[in-house]
Amino acid sequence: MNAAGTDAGTLSVDQLTVRLSGRDIVSGVSLTAAAGQITGVIGPNGSGKSTLLRAVYRHLKPAAGRIVVGDFDLWDISPAAHARVVASVPQERDSVNGITVREVVGLGRVPHQGSFRRESSEDRDAIEQSLTEVGLSDKASRRFHSLSGGEKQRVLLARCFAQRAHVFVLDEPTNHLDVAHQVQLLTLLKDRRDTCLMTLHDLGVAAAVCDELFVLSEGVIVASGPPRSVLTPELLRSVFGIRASVGTHPLTGGLQISIDYLANPGYSPNASCGGPLTQTLID
Repeated sequence: MNAAGTDAGTLSVDQLTVRLSGRDIVSGVSLTAAAGQITGVIGPNGSGKSTLLRAVYRHLKPAAGRIVVGDFDLWDISPAAHARVVASVPQERDSVNGITVREVVGLGRVPHQGSFRRESSEDRDAIEQSLTEVGLSDKASRRFHSLSGGEKQRVLLARCFAQRAHVFVLDEPTNHLDVAHQVQLLTLLKDRRDTCLMTLHDLGVAAAVCDELFVLSEGVIVASGPPRSVLTPELLRSVFGIRASVGTHPLTGGLQISIDYLANPGYSPNASCGGPLTQTLID
């Protein structure tokens, strides 16, 4: 894959393999997160979603393949340069206890600062704007460790926004958030039109907010495309082992996934897809 001429906001993963303890957790994965779009990676637990993202934000070195944004292979540039290109919110939280919310968000500005790390007016504006966007301006002076899980998640997202990178890599960004704050965050991400690559476990959220989906199963991509083409009853049965119907959301007109959470004990993921709960209601 030739990275030259690639849009600066487009992330391309080419034949990526990540190996842990002699085993390929991610194997030959290729995907593109297009500029200005939200690209989702979904799959069962253990399918390799977080491992894939850890390679993108350089917590795990790939055994093979390339990860490119613009003209740069992300593993060939310095950590500071990488941080100016990619901002991440991992599932594992950094050790930032003992400092304030504002100081945590301010860490997102470090890649843009010189050796003396002096805070500029641009830094201050970015920090304040990011705190406002996630609704935490009133908690700027609070200690990070004193916050609830959902508030901590929003602080880390604010840090990501303050970083002003080309690409956001978010591992389960709605984790720990209540429904109202999930809606706030997802609306914000849609409105910002940043390039986002995110993992999601909630298929309804994936259907509602993602422009493109990639489905991982046992470390390989088994389906990709717009949510309407990917999230079929057949795929949900074969990959996730669930009985579900796919229809039209009564409020938005978008895609809606209805899952049978009380499937018969004898239900098999490999059984034929029948009955009203697996009826496809869209074109």
